[in-house]
Amino acid sequence: MTSKVRLCPVADVKDGEPVGVFLDDLPALAVYNVNGDIFVTDNMCTHGNAMLTDGYQDGGIIECPFHGGSFDIATGAAKAFPCQVPVKTYAVAIEDGWVCIDELGGAA
Repeated sequence: MTSKVRLCPVADVKDGEPVGVFLDDLPALAVYNVNGDIFVTDNMCTHGNAMLTDGYQDGGIIECPFHGGSFDIATGAAKAFPCQVPVKTYAVAIEDGWVCIDELGGAA
């Protein structure tokens, strides 16, 4: 059985307002609400040194605040130049009102 890591309460993640999570031994993470569905990605843009949670969420797309590149929140796929490398995504579980991922951070 895989242990889960609690990231934040589901109630803290509003649609269109990503939440940054910073825990020891894990990369900086971003938690998103897209029309009621919760997603988790790495928070660092793969193109530059920018936190995606400082960017703009438009539906299922997160735009990097530095160069305007963007990613698909659900799949991590790069959607707009200059971003070309996908951002890592994580399988999400909701447990007792908390957003959780596998302890080892298994990619979705």
